Amino acid sequence: MSLTQRLGLRGEPLWLMDGSAFIFRGFYAYQSMQRSDGFPTNALFIVTRILLRLLREERPTNFCFVLDGKGPTFRHELFPPYKMQRAVTPEPLVQQLDPIKRMVRALGLPLVVSDGCEADDCIASLAARHRAERPVVIVGTDKDLKQCLHDNVVLWDPAAKEEKLVTLADFTAETGLAPARWPDFQAVIGDSSDNIPGIPGVGPKTAEKIFKDFGSLEDIRDRVGELPEKLRAKFEPHLETMFLYRQLTTLTTDACPEVTLPDLAVRPLDPAEAGAMLREFELRQLTRELSGMIENGSVTSAPRSSGQVQGSLFGDEGRRADPVNTCKDPGKLPDCEGVAAAVVPVFDNGVITAYAVAAGDCESRYSGPVDALARHLSGAAQVAAPDVKHLLRTDPAWAGIDPARWFDLGLAAYLLNPEERDYGWPRLAARWGDELERSSGNPGLLALEMAGALSGRLAGAQLSRLMRTLEMPLIPVLADMEAAGIAVDLDAFAAFLREVQGELDRLTRDVYKAAGGEFNIRSSQQLAELLFGTLGLPTGGKTKGGQTSTAQDVLEKLSGRHPVVDAILEFRKLEKLRSTYLEPLPRLVDGAGRIHTTFNQLATATGRLSSSNPNLQNIPVRGDLGRRMRTCFTAAPGLRLVSADYSQVELRVLAHMSQDPTLLAAFREGADIHSRTASLLYDVAQDQVSTDQRRNAKTINFGLIYGMGPQKLAQELRIPLTEAKAFIERYFSKLQKLREFYDEAETTARELGYVTTMAGRRRLLPEIHSENTQLKSQARRQAINTLIQGSAADIIKLAMLAAHADPDLRALNARLILQVHDELLLEVPQDNAPAAGERLAALMSGVRPGGIALDVPLAVDWGQGENWGVAH
Repeated sequence: MSLTQRLGLRGEPLWLMDGSAFIFRGFYAYQSMQRSDGFPTNALFIVTRILLRLLREERPTNFCFVLDGKGPTFRHELFPPYKMQRAVTPEPLVQQLDPIKRMVRALGLPLVVSDGCEADDCIASLAARHRAERPVVIVGTDKDLKQCLHDNVVLWDPAAKEEKLVTLADFTAETGLAPARWPDFQAVIGDSSDNIPGIPGVGPKTAEKIFKDFGSLEDIRDRVGELPEKLRAKFEPHLETMFLYRQLTTLTTDACPEVTLPDLAVRPLDPAEAGAMLREFELRQLTRELSGMIENGSVTSAPRSSGQVQGSLFGDEGRRADPVNTCKDPGKLPDCEGVAAAVVPVFDNGVITAYAVAAGDCESRYSGPVDALARHLSGAAQVAAPDVKHLLRTDPAWAGIDPARWFDLGLAAYLLNPEERDYGWPRLAARWGDELERSSGNPGLLALEMAGALSGRLAGAQLSRLMRTLEMPLIPVLADMEAAGIAVDLDAFAAFLREVQGELDRLTRDVYKAAGGEFNIRSSQQLAELLFGTLGLPTGGKTKGGQTSTAQDVLEKLSGRHPVVDAILEFRKLEKLRSTYLEPLPRLVDGAGRIHTTFNQLATATGRLSSSNPNLQNIPVRGDLGRRMRTCFTAAPGLRLVSADYSQVELRVLAHMSQDPTLLAAFREGADIHSRTASLLYDVAQDQVSTDQRRNAKTINFGLIYGMGPQKLAQELRIPLTEAKAFIERYFSKLQKLREFYDEAETTARELGYVTTMAGRRRLLPEIHSENTQLKSQARRQAINTLIQGSAADIIKLAMLAAHADPDLRALNARLILQVHDELLLEVPQDNAPAAGERLAALMSGVRPGGIALDVPLAVDWGQGENWGVAH
């Protein structure tokens, strides 16, 4: 159902689209999208897709696609810092502006460039000018456009994750304001995206309370004495400048006077021009969509000229029916020698029953011996597959293909956009089948075309080197580690389980005694009734379902308030150990007494590896329980485990990337980095730093890597929020280069829409441009986190490659069996363990991400022993 029908609009609406907003959104949301030659197409794709939807579903008769013009506006004259903080428009976006304008016109849609004012001013003027005679639908995202709302004007964002529709009634119900008062509200809270300061210290929630009692800025000025004392102190210095801020946020209604309603009449689209453009920029999915719209009459198109290609808009490519077998000789495999090939497993009830094999224009199905197929493919210049590691694990014959010739489709898609989470063949085939106009009935040919398209995009995004030199070579390393597994001492597991169960029984009795009776400790509802009802402890928030929360962080805040709380915290720790590790892990041991985890290369946005079935990355490390847990993992008879662990690798990466002199000096001198930081923060000599001061410095050193804000720091250090804010401010004032690094990370993310690790890994950050403060802050944290954690991930992966390929370790019969965070684990003959440990540490300390040696040493600690607990 169209929006016009849903809203029951009377008469043909005037559609006003904030084109600039959707261009920027498309650009930053789909950073890796480009033509095969690297020309960016992300903004063009998004804008065209939205316009096609509008044409198909709404069939507008009057429409205007409004773009911001060049140069300053009256707002810059009023307030020179206006939008001063915004970065220069990225060149890849600028490149798409002319194609977008061409596409808008080819679709028959009027376009206006608002020279001398902003697009929002032109939209507001056109809406005010025509709302009396017809409904107006503003297609936009900017919050300033809310002041245009009227009985006959709505604001619609069809491209958000969830469609956003705001009517006058919605706006009034949510804010309690009239649209005309929205600039007053914006003047008070400010707008960081436009560099409008607002009243310092007054946020949206406070402003909402103020405007319930004060109708306007004039009202606030005249009755400022009625404000609470703290608020009055915030407003009084700004009673004049807030009116300037209102001018900046108020949209004009007299702009674009030359644009008349007849100018905004939608014309029939030009199928020749639109089709040619879609082919020119390789937007195949949209080509099919537009062709279907013309064929079923859902849009009006201009008549074709006699010289125009007849039939579909696909031109010479046409639509392919793609039979299952495309080879001239169905019983013969396609010739792969020296050319690109592809192999895709064909599953039946989860079991591989055949392989689709493709090369050139030929595809056939093969169900014979894998070793013969692998030999046939070994002569190919490249072999594409959806999941190379899966093939290597299913049959050792696949290892006969040169690792440098494999091309993993899922891995390539992950590197281009590490946030998607699903890179399995069904998902890849569904997405790329449409874009490449290739039927899923020919998975081999689809995979072959997909490899070509992905290779082009990797090259355009400068990710080819990362794919070729780090991520693809890592696949056989992970396959070998998964096959090797790690030995387990079942007797040690059983003894540990008995001890933990005995302790759980004791804690259960203690909890019942402290609670004055029995209840289900694992029941959140019963626990909440005890803690917050019977015992009267303060609550700490609600769950999503509206129940009183008994989450871990809530109970930790209550620690020490009542004996039952600490007993429950200890119970939960041991219960997790029992249910997550001690009971299930022994059931996963194979006949050789070993556990085999699966290493996930495509699971995290920062590039860190994870593991599953079972997850050995989360094996406890610290404390007596962590050490005891690790003693249950052992070396095979006659062998030893060698554990090598990077020391504070993320802080070392931070020191290198920020070039902060304090951090650089501390690591170069081998000093205690946390004591050195504490010495600065507390203005005491390093040898006078207390245990608490060092602990606080350590918390903030590591916390800021993960984007810790003042609230989290206050919780971690158990200090007031104001003190946490002051602590962070003092930290950055003492370590100025860190502040510059963090600011530069945000600036880079805003300019490019992504950040890049030392080895060239990208993470897209479209929310860095969000008007939602929470989302924008999260994107800033992700930028910093990715630069540091992502570079650390590059380092440990390079270390794994070095260890796996090292001839000295091979001569020592040492094999890599496990990677956990910043630690590598070898299994090696007992007599060779010392030499293997020394060699592994040397390899790890010599890693150069992106070919660059860090400006601080990569320190590595190592040990050996009969079990993991002793070796670590």
